[in-house]
Amino acid sequence: MPPKEPFNVGRLIVFILAVSLLGFIVYKYYFSDASYTNIPQEVQIKYVPSDFKADIDYDNALPILSNPVRYSREFDQLIHDFNLSLLNHVANRMNLSDSLKIRVRQEYEKHHSYIEKLMFNDFVAMRDSTSSLYNTWYQNELTGAVDMLNEVASKYTCFLINQILATLIPTEEGKIYVKGQSVDTPCGVALAEGLQPMIARLKERAAVQDFSRSKGILQERVEKAIAELGTMEIRDRKGIGTSKQTKVLGVDVSSTEMEMSAISILKVGFKLDKFFDISISSKTGVVTVTLPEPEILSHEVYPRIDKLDIGWMREIDQADFNKNMDLLRREFRREALESDVMDKAKQRAIELMDTMMTPIVKGLSSRYEVKVRFKSITNLPENEVKPANPDN
Repeated sequence: MPPKEPFNVGRLIVFILAVSLLGFIVYKYYFSDASYTNIPQEVQIKYVPSDFKADIDYDNALPILSNPVRYSREFDQLIHDFNLSLLNHVANRMNLSDSLKIRVRQEYEKHHSYIEKLMFNDFVAMRDSTSSLYNTWYQNELTGAVDMLNEVASKYTCFLINQILATLIPTEEGKIYVKGQSVDTPCGVALAEGLQPMIARLKERAAVQDFSRSKGILQERVEKAIAELGTMEIRDRKGIGTSKQTKVLGVDVSSTEMEMSAISILKVGFKLDKFFDISISSKTGVVTVTLPEPEILSHEVYPRIDKLDIGWMREIDQADFNKNMDLLRREFRREALESDVMDKAKQRAIELMDTMMTPIVKGLSSRYEVKVRFKSITNLPENEVKPANPDN
């Protein structure tokens, strides 16, 4: 029988220390507070509770959104207050010091001019001002404007939040680390706790005003002098179908089907009462005709019910009819605005101006020529275009 080895106390101690160290590491990484991380402490942020406060006038915001070009200065201030409200809320939730909160505002002022310009251009591009009458009729003019603000703001909020916080707060490889379990990013906080509540409150007020306007339109008759140059007309036809079923204990007991189609006649051209200018330069021998950017001048939609089979439980109500009619109208306009109809309208306007102005210009002097420019309502640089036939 081999002799037993003597008990080694040193080995036991080393084994116990190794097991303890391994257990400590496993506990820290998998069972302790999720705030433990190997990220340096100076780049970690811990959220604290904070109520969102919007520094905007909701009632005044609605008329500004309904006519951003007319109220361009007010739109600028609205976006300024809108974005600062989001930034201030994120700063409060991140428990930044008072000095850093002041710097957040100062840093935003550096970015405001171009951020507001981008948001204004996107908002105006999305908004079709000539459809205000239709939107009022379908009770969604202001509601639609709020939806567009939400889409534009969602596009730039994350960029704005990240740009400013990354400038003021130390980061690790461009990232800000937040302590706690199931925490959101600063951008997510701005969108979920700031942007969404502001949009929801605006929508509540917009819905009330849209309803009031749609009722008031029944008593309105407006006569308005216009100065327009129509250059393009688009005719289109679309259809839509709706089907609803009512089930009891998983069994269909009633169903309703509706099919609707509509034809659309949409005219594109230029509102000359917005801007129209003719200038002559004897030095260069150029007669410059400046027109506004083309837009939709009129849009006529003629809906028709092709099929209506209402079940005994009457699943379709008046709101469904209005919603489908407005959906068809919006789809007609969307396709028109996304097509090349605006470029065609410009080319047609150039040809018309060349045809009308060239005989007059040549009567002054044979060396004169006509050039056409289009001036954007957003005060962007003018786009100069020569006539299609430069020999005239």
